[in-house]
Amino acid sequence: MKTTARAPENQITVAGLDPGLANLGLGAVKEQSRQTICLGYKLVRTSSKAKQELRLQQIYSETREFLQTHQPQALAIEGQYFHQQREIAFKVGQSVGVCLLAAQELAIPIFEYGPMQIKQALVGSGRASKAQISYMVRAMLNLSQTPESHHVADALALALTHLSFRRIQSLS
Repeated sequence: MKTTARAPENQITVAGLDPGLANLGLGAVKEQSRQTICLGYKLVRTSSKAKQELRLQQIYSETREFLQTHQPQALAIEGQYFHQQREIAFKVGQSVGVCLLAAQELAIPIFEYGPMQIKQALVGSGRASKAQISYMVRAMLNLSQTPESHHVADALALALTHLSFRRIQSLS
């Protein structure tokens, strides 16, 4: 019988994913004894000149590699709401699909959060700006500088949001 090592109860690693076809943000954080640290992050860029299937293959491969490296116990992903931009929604949806496949193959539970939930969890207001989110990511993870890409900052924000919701649920 094969057993899998589990993180201690007071420790969890969470990956966040800000989906996109041209730019996809990935971030991993670890909470241990009420301290949260950044384990790493990555911006996956694909070329608009490449065939769609090659772009999706790159996203899948790099996402799976990131998840294998950091071995999160959860993946937090942003729920996408494109009311007027159906073509963008379709392309981003394909990107999300290959990322969900990578997580599923690695048996990582997936949690979805909307933009308002993220803003509320990190800033305390559902009307927070991207700059406020980036600032809070930097402050909460004690980073020396804000991540260059807002996609990476959003991915880290998603991971932090999951930790926040997890704490609230543990109090219930």
